[in-house]
Amino acid sequence: MPLGRFLLRLSPLILLWLGTAALLGWLLYSRAFWNEVSDQANLREWVENTRIFRKTLTELAYEYIELHHPENSEDASAWEVRRRNKRDEIAEHLRAMVEPLRLHSAQLPLFPEVARLEVRFEGPAAWRLGLTPILWESPKAFPPAAAGSLWRTLWIPAAVGDGAEVYPVVRVDYRLHTYNRLQLQQEEYRLWQSVAAAVLILSTLLAFYQTVRFWRREQRVEQEKWRQAIAAEHRERELLQAQVAAAHMEQQVLQARIKQQEAERAGEELRRRMLEQQLEAAQLEQRAAQAERQALELRSQLYASIGILAGSYAHNIKNLLVRPNDLLARCLDAPALPGEHKQMLQEVRTTLGTVTERLQQILRTVRRDPKQLTPTLVNLANLLEDTRQTWWETARDKWKVELHLHLPEEPLYVRGDLSHLQQAVENLLFNARDATFEMRNYLRNEARRDADPLRRRQRLLAAAAWKGQVHLRLYRQ
Repeated sequence: MPLGRFLLRLSPLILLWLGTAALLGWLLYSRAFWNEVSDQANLREWVENTRIFRKTLTELAYEYIELHHPENSEDASAWEVRRRNKRDEIAEHLRAMVEPLRLHSAQLPLFPEVARLEVRFEGPAAWRLGLTPILWESPKAFPPAAAGSLWRTLWIPAAVGDGAEVYPVVRVDYRLHTYNRLQLQQEEYRLWQSVAAAVLILSTLLAFYQTVRFWRREQRVEQEKWRQAIAAEHRERELLQAQVAAAHMEQQVLQARIKQQEAERAGEELRRRMLEQQLEAAQLEQRAAQAERQALELRSQLYASIGILAGSYAHNIKNLLVRPNDLLARCLDAPALPGEHKQMLQEVRTTLGTVTERLQQILRTVRRDPKQLTPTLVNLANLLEDTRQTWWETARDKWKVELHLHLPEEPLYVRGDLSHLQQAVENLLFNARDATFEMRNYLRNEARRDADPLRRRQRLLAAAAWKGQVHLRLYRQ
């Protein structure tokens, strides 16, 4: 049986038991403490309503507080006398309240025995006004330790008005020694209360045990029924699954036969297509071989033509460079040649040597077969340095571009073709040059659109003087 349904069935009984237990507990608690509450109420009424001088203790205390206010201090000596008289009046009031009780101590039943009666002044301004407690103590010694638990202390605060900074609080130390028989009765009553509570707890535990036992028995019965129902359903499901499996197996056998026939037909069709593809492949291979032979013949003819043409141009260029090199050698050998002119001629000679070397690289590139490429070890730092020396003056004077070079401290080697790498770097340099040209043209066009003639002229001059910056950086990644 589910726990929720079980508790729902027992809910009226549970609610009745809870209500009875709560009522019994409240009655026991209130019965145990009603005497002390009654005593405190009687003492509170005695302190608040006793009138010795036609005034209560609270009224006298508030009059005493009123005499300490700053606005009542015009004649200090007179007000001091009045305050002292009022304090004596409160002390006499306390003595008059306690004197009858002290004279008839242990003679009047139900009369408390007071050991201390004190009026204190509480509030944020009590210390500032110098209000000290007014105390009455019994001439007899009543040590609280000797009296044990019969002594009680009751604090009785006075009614506080709105905005009051000081208010009186009465402290009463008392004992009701004539209550010994009543206390014995209370102790006996508390003993029976303990017995009743123990019986209630035992009965509760027994009822709880029986309830849990009943619930577990019902749960086992429900679980057994549930297991039997599941077992029957499981047997029916297995029988149905066996029937379905048999039908599914017959269907699979039939499908397997159909697939086998389809596979046989597909195999025949696939063999026929494979034969056709083999025939087409043979024809394509024959055509490809014929086209490759024609391409090789054309390539050989092209390489031969290019080689002849390149050799012819190389021979002519070398013949043209013989005379300038001879003249440069004579000029450099002249003894009276200035150092600046000698350096310029040396740079020209170096440039002509670079042109010759570049021509040889181009010839090697054109004449060789790409299938027989043999890369060499190239230092990229030297490659970029040579490129900067070659194009630095041209970039500065003609392109109006500042060429900067950023190289690492260590050399960086790659395997590749030197002429192709040189051409790639120069292509990057030329792209950057074209970008600076486009930027200068853009600045000129924007300047021409300016409506102010003076400002348009200044912007045109600034556009003409604008220089681009190209940075060649080499790093390892």
